[in-house]
Formats: sequence, structure tokens, C-alpha cells
Amino acid sequence: MPAPSRFQLTSDLSICRILNGMWQVSGAHGAIDPVRAVDAMLAYHDAGFFTWDLADHYGPAEDLIGDFRRRFAASRGAERLSEIQAFTKWVPYPGRMTRRTVEDAISVSRRRMGVDRLDLLQFHWWDYSDRGYLDALRHLADLRDEGQIRHLALTNFDTERLRIIADDGIRVVSNQVQYSLIDRRPDARMAAFCGDHKITLLAYGTLLGGLLSEKYFGRPEPQRSELNTASLQKYKNMIDAWGGWKLFQELLTVVNGIAEKHQVSIANVGVRYVVDRPAVAGVIVGARLGIAQHLADNVRTFGFALDDGDLRLIEAVLVKSRDLMTVIGDCGDEYR
Repeated sequence: MPAPSRFQLTSDLSICRILNGMWQVSGAHGAIDPVRAVDAMLAYHDAGFFTWDLADHYGPAEDLIGDFRRRFAASRGAERLSEIQAFTKWVPYPGRMTRRTVEDAISVSRRRMGVDRLDLLQFHWWDYSDRGYLDALRHLADLRDEGQIRHLALTNFDTERLRIIADDGIRVVSNQVQYSLIDRRPDARMAAFCGDHKITLLAYGTLLGGLLSEKYFGRPEPQRSELNTASLQKYKNMIDAWGGWKLFQELLTVVNGIAEKHQVSIANVGVRYVVDRPAVAGVIVGARLGIAQHLADNVRTFGFALDDGDLRLIEAVLVKSRDLMTVIGDCGDEYR
């Protein structure tokens, strides 16, 4: 992998800028064979994609990390286990957050993943009216300081809550948010705040569940029955809110032209655009383990750069779209 594929997230953590997303093993994208999945995980790692994004509620994702680590230690050597980075999430139901509640949850993730310390724990909270999220974060910060967590991060928090957390003195290193050519809400407020507070962004939804690809270029608007994964359904709704299928096809036409110019794929252009945005550390690309992989294509993301002419062409389409900050609200508001 070329040098631009890495990002220094913290002084002691250098990540791959394309993270392998494991939402696809949760059951909402079809069945996954665990043996073939771990075979694929070894192939991803060997290709240089060594950073994984998962969650406690992504079905067997944490267990797969544990199986992967055991297979890796047996075949590559236990001394190399530090090469694997697995960033999980804790997504509790709102309620009273005691030290015992928080520590028990983290202990489950550590056991499932087969680690003494979580590399990065990304915390999500559903209901801002319940300020228990601050109690949970204070306990998580204590666990970090005690060595059970290496770094503390967030998932789908908005800018206002980021400010509250920062003002409370809780140090987080990243926030995971939806970020793509059609969803540029982080540009409005969050990127600037993160830049001022040494917080980076991990972007998901960048390829719109696969809709941002040659497969859907020049194609009539798909019927709901054709959208057979949770990702396709979710991001088709996002396209509708953004400006609709006709405008999306206009965007695909421009992106396809840019891709042909650089001899890359539409997906490469979509990822490159977001990777280059201020405050972005990496982009999470879903991995359908044991079913489909795009390793060679993903590598090409780091072999070209978008020039000013490319960006002007893209902006000429994006300016026609609706403002999703007005339609939806700040990052993560779609979940509340």
C-alpha cells in the first residue's frame, strides 16, 4: 500500500485510511459464512487493509475479530497481533450509566474480540434529552486511563454535543459520521469544530451502500424491491432527500467522466473526494466478507488526486441539490 494510505490518528496509532466496515455481517445484508469470512479477513490484512470498524450490535462482528486474531496468531505469529486494529462501538440503551454498567459492557467486547485492551471504543447515544451520555463517557475515560481502552471516540454525535463533551473535559480522538458526495453536512459546522479541537472524522456511507458505482450509472431508478440490503434502502432514501434519482444520475455522469480521466472507478472518486475533506482521517468501506471484495480497486484510491477542474465539475452538480442540514439536521440527527 502506498504511503498516502495511512493516517496518524494519534501519536501511537497509524490507521489505514480505508477501514473495513463490518456492518455487512450483522444480518441485514445476507448470510455470512464465518469460516469464509475469516479467510477474507486474512486476505484484507495481507493486502494492507488492517483497520476494522465494527460494533457490539453488528451480529457476530466482535466474535469474528476474535476468530481472526486466533487464526492470524496461528498462521502469522502471535508477535504480529499488534498489526490488527479493530475499532468497535458501544451502543447502549439510554438509562442510568453506572461504572459497573459501563465496565461490564466493555468487558464483553474485550472477551469477544480476544483482547486485553480495545484499540478504539466509539460511543453512541440515542437520546440527547438523557444526559446520561456524559456519565457513560466519564466512566469510559476512566477505563481508558486504567488501560482497558486505548483511545475513546464517538459515533454520530452532532456538533452541539461535541462541544458539550469537550467543555466537560472529556478527550475524544474521533467522531464517526455519514459523509459522501451527496451528504456533506460535516462541512457545515463539524469539520471546523473538529479542526479546532484536534478531533478527526471517520466517514461512512461514502459509497451509498454501492449506489455510487458503475452498476447504477445510466440505470433507471430502482424499485424498492430491487434494493435488497439495508444499505441500499438507507442510501436510496438519502438520495431522495438530497435531490432525487435524476440529479443523482447527473452526478454519476460527471463522476464517471472524472473516473475515466484518471483510469479509476466511480467508487475511487467518491472515496478520494471524502478522504481529502478537512478533518477526515479515514473512510469506512463495507466488506461483504466471503461474498465480494474490491481490494485491487480500493488500492487505486491512493494512486491519483482530484484536481481543481474535477472539483469544479462536481460542485456544479452538487450546488443544485437540497441542503441536507436544513432537510435532516446536523450529523447523526437522522437517528434521532
